[in-house]
Amino acid sequence: MYELPLFPLNTVLFPGMPLSLHVFEERYKAMIGHCVPHREPFGVVLIRHGLEVGAQAEPYSVGCTAHITHLQALEEGRFNLIAVGRDRFRIHELRSDRPYLVGVVENLPAPDPHLSAMPAADRKLRPLVSRYLDMLADASNSELDLGQLPEDPVELGYLAASVLQLPAKEKQPLLDMDDGLALMKTLARLYRREMALLPLLLRSPEVDEPGPFSLN
Repeated sequence: MYELPLFPLNTVLFPGMPLSLHVFEERYKAMIGHCVPHREPFGVVLIRHGLEVGAQAEPYSVGCTAHITHLQALEEGRFNLIAVGRDRFRIHELRSDRPYLVGVVENLPAPDPHLSAMPAADRKLRPLVSRYLDMLADASNSELDLGQLPEDPVELGYLAASVLQLPAKEKQPLLDMDDGLALMKTLARLYRREMALLPLLLRSPEVDEPGPFSLN
């Protein structure tokens, strides 16, 4: 276990997925000021109770480490940054003795992509993701170019979870899953459901998380 600075957000970050942030609160400027020179990640955790700005929020227990890949310094010590998710972790203890929240965490193992049933699950999920992205593009009259879908089934699963247009609290259980096969099967079921409901969901004010991007 180790200490990890935590950034509670109203989004779920999955391994391999990008995160774009505008950092302006003093506590998070201090956090980034610690992470950058030490080349350390911070942890992104979904807020269970509370807000992104203001008093300290209560996070869910499972999050994802975020490794900074690009940093743009702005006036007044603010930052724009891009980070990429890497490792899932579980919080065992929260500490509030610094300006920002710190967790005592342990990394969780990556789901095994080599189970014998994974290729069949991959073959079912992959065309659903492609079709879903096409439907999103058609509905928004734009092109969603994510490049070629990942060959690795678990990477495909995390991409599928990230782009799925669901409220963050419905995505959190997907990040919690240790079983890669269960993740793939759950996603396939969700994609079938959401593809039937997509026209309505795109008009719903409750679905306000288009992807793994958030502003602080």
